[in-house]
Amino acid sequence: MSETISRQHIKLPEGSIEKTTTTLNLGPTHPATHGVFQNILELDGERIVNAEQTVGYIHRAFEKLAERRPLYQITTLTDRLNYCSSPINNMGWHLTCEKLLGVKTPKRVDYLRVIIMELSRISDHLICNSILGVDSGAFTGFLYVMQYRELIYEIYEEVCGSRLTTNMGRIGGFERNFTNTAFEKLEKFLKEYPDVLREFENLFTRNRIFMERTIGTGPISAERALNYGFTGPNLRAAGVDYDVRVHTPYSSYQDFDFEIPVGKTGDTYDRYLVRNQEMWQSLSIIEQAYKKVQEFKGAEAEVYHADAPEYYLPPKQDVYTKMEALIWHFKIVMGETEIPPGEVYHSVEGANGELGFYLISDGGRTPYRLHFRRPCFIYYQAFSEMTKGSMISDAILVMSSMNLIAGEMDA
Repeated sequence: MSETISRQHIKLPEGSIEKTTTTLNLGPTHPATHGVFQNILELDGERIVNAEQTVGYIHRAFEKLAERRPLYQITTLTDRLNYCSSPINNMGWHLTCEKLLGVKTPKRVDYLRVIIMELSRISDHLICNSILGVDSGAFTGFLYVMQYRELIYEIYEEVCGSRLTTNMGRIGGFERNFTNTAFEKLEKFLKEYPDVLREFENLFTRNRIFMERTIGTGPISAERALNYGFTGPNLRAAGVDYDVRVHTPYSSYQDFDFEIPVGKTGDTYDRYLVRNQEMWQSLSIIEQAYKKVQEFKGAEAEVYHADAPEYYLPPKQDVYTKMEALIWHFKIVMGETEIPPGEVYHSVEGANGELGFYLISDGGRTPYRLHFRRPCFIYYQAFSEMTKGSMISDAILVMSSMNLIAGEMDA
């Protein structure tokens, strides 16, 4: 934390002792903020009297950049939003484009997307909850689960060649079919991670120190959360069972059985519990999706994209040998395929809330306007209310449990 930047005197009735509050910068560059955030705290001793958060330290101009780029080049921009679960950003963007273009994806593509999106959710939640443990003084749980984030990244690498910012998938499906190695790594993850997650829960869920640090810390009521526009685990922890996958199914999520974990108090402990339970639900969804993928035989087992030649890059072998494929490859890569005029909004259940794209096209080669509904931007506005009256150490845990991602904060 930075040095004290000012002192303010509080005027009290005559005969009372004058009190002095301290103004303190928590961030913007501090390891406990997990990103570039500035929080101006007014303190009475170590207790927070008031807090003011500053949004915009890494403004990326995502929405304006998208107005000068063809649809495919925007995919790489979405990677840098929530970089803890970037494939969900990619899939959300491609689903938005498919909605505008009228592209219908085969069932096998939907199920493969579900596998990747749920792996991304697990990756995001295990980072959030394990670092929450670190912020409360416990490091071991972080080490237990982080090696399985690495295994998830190995699956990504096998599917698309990238790990953190994946640029995964294409409009209509995937760049290539999943290899046997990718499925073998997935089977390894499904077999081993449940025991590790159970061990992680044993370390934290009934740990007296962890419970005392998190129970009652940074609570928010269901009503206030809805008023702010909360979604995702932070809203469900407050007791509202809203989930985009159930409310507005996409990518064939209606074909899967799963529960929506909810909390009661909306405090840091409930946010931790909801994310843990969501990891169990994601494991169940992945197992169901993998079984469905295995049911495809013959030619159907080779399907990994929709029939959309105007927007889907042709196979490289065809590009090298066929003039028609070479022309389409050039037109798509150079952004010379015109998109139909229209106005669409599509959202997915991101790892930290409803991730939405509002796309307006005037019939050109790039979006006329693009707005990104970023959950972290909404959560951060409630930080002052959730920390007022708490200790400085509590503010760190509240920020950590809200899963604020700097890249998504001010797109």
